[in-house]
Amino acid sequence: MSLSSDMTDQQRISKVRKVVIQAGEELRERYPILKHQNFIGASILIFAWAGMIASAMAYVYGHINAWVTVPLIAMFASLTHELEHDLIHYMYFKKMPWAHHLMLALVWLARPNTISPWARRRMHLHHHKYSGTESDLEERGISNGMPWGIRRILVMSDQLMSVYLRPIQMFKMIEAFVEKQPEKERILTRVMNILGFLPLSIVYYGLCYLFAVYHGANLIASVFGYEMLWSETVIEMMPWVNLLAVIWVLPNYLRSFSLQFVSSNMHYYGDIDPRDVIKQTQVLNPWWLAPFQLFCFNFGATHAIHHFVVKEPFYIRQMTAKTAHKVMKEVGVRFNDIGTFKRMNRWNEVNAK
Repeated sequence: MSLSSDMTDQQRISKVRKVVIQAGEELRERYPILKHQNFIGASILIFAWAGMIASAMAYVYGHINAWVTVPLIAMFASLTHELEHDLIHYMYFKKMPWAHHLMLALVWLARPNTISPWARRRMHLHHHKYSGTESDLEERGISNGMPWGIRRILVMSDQLMSVYLRPIQMFKMIEAFVEKQPEKERILTRVMNILGFLPLSIVYYGLCYLFAVYHGANLIASVFGYEMLWSETVIEMMPWVNLLAVIWVLPNYLRSFSLQFVSSNMHYYGDIDPRDVIKQTQVLNPWWLAPFQLFCFNFGATHAIHHFVVKEPFYIRQMTAKTAHKVMKEVGVRFNDIGTFKRMNRWNEVNAK
């Protein structure tokens, strides 16, 4: 049963926020350890890094193969994405800057195929204010609003493809984003956008492309009965490149594709009021998305809750999701609106082009 039709949008939004906040408070009263947010955040980061290192060492010593290592590390790395998201909203160590920035550095090192968290903070806070609009660089950069096809899949697969495959559009997106910033911050914003991939992401993509070109060229040459002649330097490098590919590059490729596939399709774009939180996102958790959810920590089922209540840590959202989903459904948040794939993320069919 839906809420009364005479409620305003703001009353519906307030209703969801009240229920979600209350569910979080009751959970903390029931389990007092949940009040120690800094401790929990740091513990999750240690656990994630321990899991990634242990998996990498198990691969190095031959206890598990690459097919197990890559998804295993991707699952641990998905925790660090959620931590980064919480850190962007200053949920951990706000009053201890050194610890806060150390956590930001470690979550970036764990998942280097993204813009730096310091640069992303500006984009993400803007995303909440202008979700689904032309200047929403965070979501538009990962394909939100694009027609489905090979180009969209490539953009979701590789952050740099977003620039390679649509340079003029990306320039316009960045300019739209910059123009929404306070005038005194616009130069800094441009610099952060340009330098945000330095240094980690450049190292990551260098390794990624070297791995892909080397093995791709060898495969193509072998199909035609030839053998590639590589320099001695390249041949000596490749064992290290292959190792880093298995324990660092490929897990994050899998993790980021899963996250960006889910995220870009659960956010609406183009025909919504950015102030209407009910229409900013949907809950996207059909059974067939389970493999993707596995590598983005159930993002499709819980991220919409974050748009209503920004300051709840990701683990609290997971624990209160059932209560949140019930009231969100009552106020008109959509669940598993698969038609958005065809509508290029528009809310209404009539406005899809």
